[in-house]
Amino acid sequence: MSSKDTKETNVLAQASILMVAGIVTRIIGVLYRSPVTSIIGDEGNGYYSIAVNIYTMILLISSYSIPMAVSKVVSAKMAVHQYKIAHKVFKCALIYVLVIGGIASLITFFGASVLIPSNQPKAIPVLRILAPTIFFSGFLGVFRGYFQAHRTMIPTSLSQIVEQVANAVISIGAAVFFIHAFAGGDADKIPVFGAMGSAAGIGAGVITGLLFMLFIYSCNKKYFKKEIQKDDTGVDSSYKDIFRIIFMMVTPVILSTFVYNISTVVDQTLFMDIMGFKRMASETAASLYGVFSGKYWVLINVPIALANSMSTAMIPAISGSYELKDYKKCRGHVRQAIHFTMVISIPAAIGMGALAYPIMEVLFPQKATIDLAVSILRTGCISIIFYALSTVSNGVLQGIGKVNIPLRNAAVSLVLHVVLLTPLLYFTNLNLYALVFATMFYAFLMCLLNNLSVRKYLGYHQKMKRTFMIPLLSSVIMGILCYVFYQGIYLILSGIFGSFIHLRILVFICLMISVGFAVIVYFVLVLKLKGITEAELRNFPKGNMLVRMAKKSKLL
Repeated sequence: MSSKDTKETNVLAQASILMVAGIVTRIIGVLYRSPVTSIIGDEGNGYYSIAVNIYTMILLISSYSIPMAVSKVVSAKMAVHQYKIAHKVFKCALIYVLVIGGIASLITFFGASVLIPSNQPKAIPVLRILAPTIFFSGFLGVFRGYFQAHRTMIPTSLSQIVEQVANAVISIGAAVFFIHAFAGGDADKIPVFGAMGSAAGIGAGVITGLLFMLFIYSCNKKYFKKEIQKDDTGVDSSYKDIFRIIFMMVTPVILSTFVYNISTVVDQTLFMDIMGFKRMASETAASLYGVFSGKYWVLINVPIALANSMSTAMIPAISGSYELKDYKKCRGHVRQAIHFTMVISIPAAIGMGALAYPIMEVLFPQKATIDLAVSILRTGCISIIFYALSTVSNGVLQGIGKVNIPLRNAAVSLVLHVVLLTPLLYFTNLNLYALVFATMFYAFLMCLLNNLSVRKYLGYHQKMKRTFMIPLLSSVIMGILCYVFYQGIYLILSGIFGSFIHLRILVFICLMISVGFAVIVYFVLVLKLKGITEAELRNFPKGNMLVRMAKKSKLL
């Protein structure tokens, strides 16, 4: 890693690296949840999801915002060549997570019975298994943020993949082990102990990712020392001042991120309480919520990961250009980020809706709930677009130092979200559909309010035709053709091979062929309609190869 290389690195190219890692980790996440669901069932998935939602909230408060804060503060100091202060920020952040992460872990472990909804006591031991993970996650976040500030996303990307692989392997293995070792053949205990084993995989993944980042840091230690030595600005800050900077940066971001994500805890609490009020059995409520969070939410989070990657990758560039008052360049980064995100997330949403049945049949084939899972995925797939856009705009506002604005927008959206969800659950029989509609509404509000704020503070205007209209038109055509293509190829192959190939394998083959077909159709349409330029295409993963293919096909 050289200073020259990092300065010349394109934001989209770095986002592409993180995007590929995000895709890989999400795919691994979806794939391993399939066998885990087969082992622990929808009920076990419900207990797991309830505990993970609480764990995530505490992680958000304690250390989740640390990578962004470290990345923003360090990149701002590096932009003006204050390398000594930048490294001090890194060391102070480690001390910060040591204290805060330790306290949060203890609160989670000993307060699990208070944090979990009162009518779901079986989720308490699952949350206690997750408690130590909070402590280690903070350190992992500091190292990732430090490397991101140096405009390289490779360490973060690789550590995410390593973390997820360890998570997948241990989750499956530990779920089986816990069931055999502790359930004693009791069918009522299998969901609980299975969920506990699956939760243990999260901790194993975080520790593995942290060990990997420690190794990468040790390999680059000489580079960081040279960087500090060439600091000739004569500017320094005390540790007290740096802690104040970190606290002032982290606190509003924590609140913003907390409010932005607390909707999941609010949703599960309202759902469990209202279903209990309607005299639904707690096991049934847990199973239903397991379908929502363990299937629907897991799947729509795959494309949303792309927006997270873009948000993470662009914060150092936006922060650096904003610090130097190069507002034109800053707006350019924002324009690239939003366009890139929409070009990917819009077809992902439409494609997921079109292929909802084969996706569920391959990944989560539990017959009792597959029709419900397919239906809510088709209904809620459009929320992918809103979540993706709101995530990127959140990152933009944080990058320019307007960290209180996303907090305000998230709070307003959350209140209106609850106002809609509560009567839907109380006065209708929509159940999971109420959750889907309310989360979609919440994401839309966040998306709208954040983008109005970005326009206000940066004087930013997005090109509507290239960013939204062309990708949407291309995606709708792709979705219709893809759906018809899948039905046709399934009809043909089932007639030829149906008698000696298992249904799930046949559906998987048809799904893979249809996804390939959809990618080609969308790629052709969006290029023909001039939704992507050659320069932008080169910034995609394997961009040069895609440009060569497009030119040979006379699409460019």
